Formats: sequence, structure tokens, C-alpha cells
Amino acid sequence: MKALTIHQPWATLIALGEKRFETRSWATKYRGPLAIHAGKKVDKEICRQEPFKTILEKHGYTADNLSTGVVVAVANLSEWYEVHIDHTGDAVLISGNVPAVWVGKDSNEFNFGWYDDGRFAWGLTNVRILPFPTLARGQQGLWNWDGGTTE
Repeated sequence: MKALTIHQPWATLIALGEKRFETRSWATKYRGPLAIHAGKKVDKEICRQEPFKTILEKHGYTADNLSTGVVVAVANLSEWYEVHIDHTGDAVLISGNVPAVWVGKDSNEFNFGWYDDGRFAWGLTNVRILPFPTLARGQQGLWNWDGGTTE
């Protein structure tokens, strides 16, 4: 299964279903199952800021109890979109030159990503948090996880 290493708290936000898009500087042709790996880095400062603090606390998390170095969830990478910021500052996600998804600048989704013109938003669907996170060594880019499909 392909995997993607993501810093904390973003990996946990995906696992909890609070973040539907992973924003990247690059697109991918890959579609299919994707393991969400929580890297060893925790941005403790962002965890203390809103809306991160409130959303994490809602699920029982703080900067001090986020899992690291483990696969926390599996998802389906269903699509990627090119990001365009419209005249209001909202993100319009473009698929095949057609506006497909709108992400308001005041939404948690917008705050949980890096939405700038020319970046990419990877659409994650069917996210399933793992009841027992699995140790794994992360890598940059997409990598192969030998932990199986968890199905």
C-alpha cells in the first residue's frame, strides 16, 4: 500500500475526519489506498492555536499526546485538485480545468491546509482511523508501506 508521511497534528486531523484534503506542492497520478503516517515532528505551537486547539481537544488530543512514527489511518486517495484562490480569498479546487470544490477561507479545512495558487489538494475519502497505530519509518514523497491493507 502507498503511504504518505505527514507532520502532526495534520496526520491526526486526517485520521479523525476533520481534514478532507492534504495540500501539497506536487500532484500525483496515484489513486487508491493510502496509509496516513504520522511523522516524528509535532508542531506544538500550531496545536495551541485555533482552530487546531479546539478540534484536537474535542477528540481528547493535545500537542503532548499525539502519536508519532506510526501509521494512524488508511484512506482512499480519490483525486487531486489544483488550488486557485479567488477574489474573495477562498480556495477553488480545479479538476480538469473545471471548478470542482470550494473551500472557504474561514473554514477549518482551509486553516488546516496550505492553500495557495498553484498548489494541489489531494482528496481523501473513506478515511479509517486505526484502533492500534502501527509503527513505521516514514519517508518523503509517496512510499510503500508493508503493513498490509488493514482490511
